[in-house]
Formats: sequence, structure tokens, C-alpha cells
Amino acid sequence: MKPLSSFKSSRAIRYYVFAGVLLIHLLAIARLSSSPFLLPSRGDMHFYNDWAQRILRGQLTDHLAFYGLPLYPYLLALLYRVFTYNPFVPAFLQACLDAGTAVVIYVLALDIFQRSAHNVVTASVGKQCDLASPNQAKLLGVIAACAWAFFVPAQTYTVILMPTAWFVFAFWLVVWRIAKNKNAPVAKECLFLGLLIGITAMGIATILVLLPLILAALLIKPKIGRRKRWQVFGLGAALCFAGVAAGTSPCWIHNYFVARDPVILSAHSGINFWIGNNPIANGYPRFPPGLRAGQAAMLEDSIAAAETAAGHPLKRSEVSNYWSAKARSYISNNFGAWLKLIALKLRNFWNAFQYDDLSIITNLREQGVVLPGIYFGIVVALGLPGMLLAWRFAPQSRWITAAILLHMFSLLAVFVTERYRLAVVPGLLLFAVFGLSILWESCVAGDYRRLVIYLTLLVGSTIFVSWPQRDPSLWALDAYNSGWQALESNNLVLAEKKLVLAYAYVPENSETNFALGNLRLAQRDSAEAERFYQSTLQLEPGHKGALNNLGVIAFDEQRLGAAETWFRRAIDVDPRNGKTHFLLAKTLLAGGNPSAARVEIDRALQLMPAQPEFVSLRNEIQSSEPQP
Repeated sequence: MKPLSSFKSSRAIRYYVFAGVLLIHLLAIARLSSSPFLLPSRGDMHFYNDWAQRILRGQLTDHLAFYGLPLYPYLLALLYRVFTYNPFVPAFLQACLDAGTAVVIYVLALDIFQRSAHNVVTASVGKQCDLASPNQAKLLGVIAACAWAFFVPAQTYTVILMPTAWFVFAFWLVVWRIAKNKNAPVAKECLFLGLLIGITAMGIATILVLLPLILAALLIKPKIGRRKRWQVFGLGAALCFAGVAAGTSPCWIHNYFVARDPVILSAHSGINFWIGNNPIANGYPRFPPGLRAGQAAMLEDSIAAAETAAGHPLKRSEVSNYWSAKARSYISNNFGAWLKLIALKLRNFWNAFQYDDLSIITNLREQGVVLPGIYFGIVVALGLPGMLLAWRFAPQSRWITAAILLHMFSLLAVFVTERYRLAVVPGLLLFAVFGLSILWESCVAGDYRRLVIYLTLLVGSTIFVSWPQRDPSLWALDAYNSGWQALESNNLVLAEKKLVLAYAYVPENSETNFALGNLRLAQRDSAEAERFYQSTLQLEPGHKGALNNLGVIAFDEQRLGAAETWFRRAIDVDPRNGKTHFLLAKTLLAGGNPSAARVEIDRALQLMPAQPEFVSLRNEIQSSEPQP
């Protein structure tokens, strides 16, 4: 039993770690409040915020299966209801959770590194090297926790409206509960872990990959009590899965009994599977033709495309099955190419290249919201050698390695982004400081054999991690997203700078041409805007945005025949877009054809009945029609 003074010291350090990390995030939140990024205008942040706003307006369900995981928007709606609409409150809670993750990193270091003392000493060829004394373990834990505090992607995703911080905290809380005990989890622990995983899965389903870790602990670790091994495993597994079922029950109860659609969590898994496994997939979320970037737009397009292919409305499970079938067909018909794609995803997962599909990390860094710090490349370069050495010297760390690998394998089914791989960073930071401690002790003790082993592993991991990404479209992503953000906030000077840079990287990218067309339209240069939209259509003939905007330009210039042609082409691509039917109705009315305009506005109102401008146009059409 350790002395009371040691216990108090360890507990005090946890408080200091929590307070320090929380202070750093509060500074970032304060800076965010004076930046243009506090209120989300596009992307996944806008998707969650808009969903929460609809819930606040009383739209608790649309009586369809969830098409997006619902926990975070419902939580946002609850916070908005209690504290009024204020993004500061969820950001503050996320800051507290991220500070909690730092504490979990610290206590994991205590539990793992102290237990490795005997192994390290006996392996150091007769040289005393007590790497895991209590004080040293505390020091390593504090260093790893501080590194997490200054990990720039973690700082970023903590302060914005995204569920990433919630997921990372829950993920490592589960791993810590498994790794810290020498014995197999008891019954109530299995139920608790299952419940925690189930609740978190309604926000980010990837946490379900930790279920095999719990089952492995039940099988491998020594049991407590007189029950036989199979009884311990059976009871623990049953309670764990019961907890998962209870935790996810709001989702599957809604989907099965309210929406009457057999979906357990969310039906958007099919489209994610297709984005990650298609002929043009590159291991990142590269959207195939016909799907716009951004979660809300992508989900809308995926439903429209599936229903257009079917020729009738579909349930959400049927939409998911449509895209899953396309992905499975690609895999079965191109198995060799798919294996190469899997290898590419593996490389992407460990690569230093930062693929932030929101480009929010770059934006907040350029705005001075987040503090300077470290990035994924340096963490992996130092973490991989430490992981290999810890497997030998710190056996308890193998649970952390297993959690990292399980999370990695879960992403191979879809794609890799910076926020998706963020969950492995706490474990890699622990391995990084462990490896550096071995380097230090080897230098002090003159253990050149172990020093050479570590440096060899470090050089190998550095080469592996820093393998260059040569696809120019990847390098254009941050410039493109930053340009879009500047354009939407009417900062045309910055938008010009960023979008021209993106165009220099990928002049034959349809979305870049479309964004430049929008910029020229905002600058009132309709001729140049039309040129970029035409270029967009040459690259992607079915680009709905370009077709619509060409129609708008033609309408504004009173070229009504051309406008009608463009709008009809857009409707051929997406017949369920009410806004396009509305624009076509305006064009037909201006051209003196109110009866045809009436058909189009009626269709627009069928698709989007709550639009006041649609109702106003219908009334105008009715007044212009000849009276019987």
C-alpha cells in the first residue's frame, strides 16, 4: 500500500493537469469568439448545428431512419434549450472533456510504466535503468498530457461544434478501465463499459471497435472468483452487449418503431462505404461525381441519386443498401485494385500529411485561435519506436497497442481524415515519451546496444511517416476550403488568394472551377463566372450547381431560352430539387408561359412546401393566368 503523501501527490498532479489543459482551451475559445468561425456556416459543423436548430423548433423526428448519427445534435439542442443558443457552452464542455482525456493519459502512464520496472532493469544487460519508478512514471505522464494539450488538431476539434472530443475521451476511458486492472473485468464493469460504448456509438460509431478488446480481457486476464473461465466470459460478454443494446436503444427504437425502418444506428454507413471504396477512391474522402462535399450536401445527394436510380422514393435503409451494393460490387470486381487501396489507406493513416476535410485546423491556426504546437507526423515518428519497445518492456501497454490497431482497422473500411485518426494520438504520445525515456536512460547508462536499436527504429519510422504525398489535389484542399469559407463570409480578397492557389494546384478540378465561378459572380464579373461554370461542366457534365448558376446568369441577362435550357438540364440531373423547379417556373413566367410555369411551381411546392417565395410565385402565376 503506497504512502498517503504519495497518493495525495498523485491526485494533486491530476488536478493540475486538468486545470492546465482546460485553461489552454479556454484561451482558444475566447479567441474563437472574436473570429469568423464561432458560428458555423458550412460543413459538418453547420450540419450538426442546423439539425439541433430544427430539433429546437419542434422537429424531433421526420419519421425516417436517422441519416447521420443523432447524439450530438440532440445534445446541442438540449444545451441550446437550457442556455439559449450559444456555441460557447458546448465548446466549454468539450474543453472539460479534453482536459479529462489529458488526465486519462496521465493515469495510464502511472498504471503502465510503473509495472514495467522489473522488465526494463532485467533487459538492460546488467546496467541499472529504473525507468518506471513512481516519480519517473509521473513525469512521463505529465509530459504526455502536456503534449496532448499542445497537439494542434486536438485543440482545434475541442473548441468547434464537433463530437470528436466526446469520442476521444470515451474511447480512452474504456481503454484505461481495461488496461489498468490485472484481472478480467467483473460483471458490473462489463455492463458499464458496454453502456458507455453504446451511448457514445450514437455520436461516433467507431467506438464499437473496442468491444473485441473487452472480450479479449475476459479471455486473457486472470478471473476473479470461483466461476469457470467460460462462465466468466459468457456472463461478461452478455452484460457488455446488453449495455451496448441499452446505450444505443434511442437510435434503434426510433428507427425500428417510429420510422419502421430496420436501421440500428444510422443509414448513412452505406454512402461512407461507397466513398471509401470506389474506382476513384484515394484513401481520403474523395467524393465521386454527383456527390457534393460537406456532410449535409453529400447526404442529400446520396438520397437523390439512389432514388433517381430506383425511380421512386426509398427508405433510408434502402438508400444505404444501394450504396453498399455499389461498393461491394467494386470490391468483388476489382479485388486487386481494392487491396492496393487498402495499402494506400494504411499509408495514409500513418502519414504525416494532414488531410483535414474541413480545413478548420489551418483556418484556426491562421486566425491565431489555437496555440502553436505539435502535429501528427512528429507524434507518430516518435510513437512507433516506443510502441515496439513497450511491447517488450511494458506488457500492459499491449492493450493500448491493440486499441490503436483496432481503431486503424475500422477506418480501412471507409477513409482516413485528421479527425478520424485523432483518437489514436493519446496512446501514441504515451509511447513517444516511453521511447524518449529509453533514449535518455540508454545515453546516461552507456547502453549503446539499446541506443542503436532505438535510433534505428526512429529513423525507420521517420522515413515511413514522412513518405511524400504527390497528389496535387491533396495539397489544394486547405486552400480550396479556406477560399470557400472566405467567399461565404464575403471576404473576397482572401477568397481570391486562396481559390487562385487551389486552382494552380488542380486547374482541372470541377469544384475548384465552380468555386472560382462563384467568386467571379460575387465580384459581378458574369462573363468570367460563366467561363468557369462552362469549364466545370466540361469536367463534370452533370454538375448541378454550375447548371443552376448558368441558368441564373442567363435569366438575369434576359436570355430566357438559354436559362430554360440550363434549368431543365439541372432538373434532369436532380429532379427532386425544389429550388430548380422554382427557378424554371420564374423563367417560364417571364417568357409568357404561365401554364407551364404553374406545373413547375406546383412541383416545387410538393418538394419544399414551406418556402414562402414559392407560395408567392404561385400566387403571381395564378393572377397572370387567363380567367375562365
